[in-house]
Amino acid sequence: MRQLTRAEEEVMQLLWKKGKSRVAEIIEDMPEPKPAYNTTSTIVRILEDKGFVGHEKVGRGFKYFALVEKDTYQKATMKKMVNSYFEGSFKNMVSFFVKEKNMSTKDLESILKELDKTKD
Repeated sequence: MRQLTRAEEEVMQLLWKKGKSRVAEIIEDMPEPKPAYNTTSTIVRILEDKGFVGHEKVGRGFKYFALVEKDTYQKATMKKMVNSYFEGSFKNMVSFFVKEKNMSTKDLESILKELDKTKD
């Protein structure tokens, strides 16, 4: 799966959250300073070209929607990160975050409980 730029990911986050939206509606939910309409429209068209976004005609304009589900993109992105930065090892990734973020024993136990739930 292709990686998204920061700007593309910001648009996708809004489409995943809002569902079908016009470009103007996407811009409404963006933080200040809001990007220009043409800039956002270009990003949406690039996302269409990449296969992440589809559209439907509504009146004289279009509403855009996500074709790739958020969790599908999350999984692909995490796998790429683990392979690129942690030698393909989720253990190495967790170990990194434990060291960098001074993760507590309580947090680790919570993660282990979540993992146990997925085994059932």
